[in-house]
Amino acid sequence: MGALAFFDGVVSWRCLHFLGLELTVESPMKLSASPFLAPSPEFSRYDSAAVVVLPFPYEGGVSYGRGAGAAPQAILDASAHVEGYDEVLKVEPYLMGIATVAPPAIPNHPEGMIRTLHERTSALLRDDKFVVVLGGDHSISSGYFRALLEKYGRLSCIQLDAHSDLRDEYEGSKLSHASVMARIREMTPHVLQLGIRSQCLEEARAIAANGWAVCTMHDYRKALFDADRALAALPDPVFLTVDLDAFDLSVIRSTGTPEPGGFTWDEGLDLLQRIFLRKDVVGFDLVELSYDGVDRSSAFCAARLAYKMLGFKLAAAVARGVTGWPTQPVGPLFRCRPTDRSSPGGGA
Repeated sequence: MGALAFFDGVVSWRCLHFLGLELTVESPMKLSASPFLAPSPEFSRYDSAAVVVLPFPYEGGVSYGRGAGAAPQAILDASAHVEGYDEVLKVEPYLMGIATVAPPAIPNHPEGMIRTLHERTSALLRDDKFVVVLGGDHSISSGYFRALLEKYGRLSCIQLDAHSDLRDEYEGSKLSHASVMARIREMTPHVLQLGIRSQCLEEARAIAANGWAVCTMHDYRKALFDADRALAALPDPVFLTVDLDAFDLSVIRSTGTPEPGGFTWDEGLDLLQRIFLRKDVVGFDLVELSYDGVDRSSAFCAARLAYKMLGFKLAAAVARGVTGWPTQPVGPLFRCRPTDRSSPGGGA
């Protein structure tokens, strides 16, 4: 009989085997009424899911277009229309189990917001879940990054974005969405920024002075930046943060600070598949969808992107021999031991 664990006075999930019968006890996490992909209930239970989706509707860090607060629910609603079968991988990744928890109550000040996301993701990570955070504006990402850093001991970051987000502060806030990568760089020197096509002079000077691995969209398309070499140099494990404005307006139009000239759908997926296959991605977020109630395509593309990325994560685990292709949810699939800070890095 398995031991029971307690979380805030509530019995957390554990599967108890008694006389060959399986009993699932109550989850401490309140589930969303709109589960990602809207699958049959057996594929969205918290206890048996390998993945947990956490909606985080915060937009207090935006500086231009609004709508990020409504984005997580819009993505969840759109996900109900995403096919479960992946036509490239030729499998149904949702069979690993994808639970969706309800969004937490979020304070209306940035420090409290970061603390809330850090605490909630830390709780999910303690249950060995692979966590996907749906934002929300980009200022949220440092909270999840810190939770992963505490779990693994060392952590790299890959950012796909139109903006370098390296201002020390913006409009009087160090926790603006325009400063998120400055905050993450305070926690790790191992950062790779891809798809950049908008930055201020001070950011450009800091990048040049520090020799930071920042690839503009121009250099990416002209093959002036060796992305494969940069990936190889980045230690595992990796947190992946995707600002949806990394994609071209023809793919995802509604973002907080749109920029032309981004990744096409196929370019973006090719790059993301390479990242998942070559690096041990231990968590990711999607941020900066600016939902307006009219543009349904952008929310649908964001939902499909999240599912494609989960498929890439599963395919990478299968390729490394960590797991086989699942036929039903069996709980955590992507356990990774904390990294020795002195080692060159590399995870399962």
